[in-house]
Amino acid sequence: MSSSKKNAKTKGHAKKAKAEKPEAAAPAKPAGDGKLSGLDAAAKVLAEAKEPMNAKAIVETMLAKGLWQTDGKTPAATIYSAMFREIRQKGEAARFKMVERGKFAAK
Repeated sequence: MSSSKKNAKTKGHAKKAKAEKPEAAAPAKPAGDGKLSGLDAAAKVLAEAKEPMNAKAIVETMLAKGLWQTDGKTPAATIYSAMFREIRQKGEAARFKMVERGKFAAK
């Protein structure tokens, strides 16, 4: 095996190991511009909601209330993933719970 192929494999493996390392949870505070983070805004929307919501409805509400801003192409996918990740990583300490496929509620 040539050294370039070996280095490519080693580099790929090192990146994968790094990506699997869980990140520390960020404190719940407004971003630098005074707006809430996406997860904080989602928690606020769900706490005020009377029923479970899907990620698209959560994002639409967050944007309509001016709680969050994004230029992303798929903000609902971003929020869905972030809420799901928080549930998986924090377990009972998570601010969200999945009540049915694709629908979240505040704990």
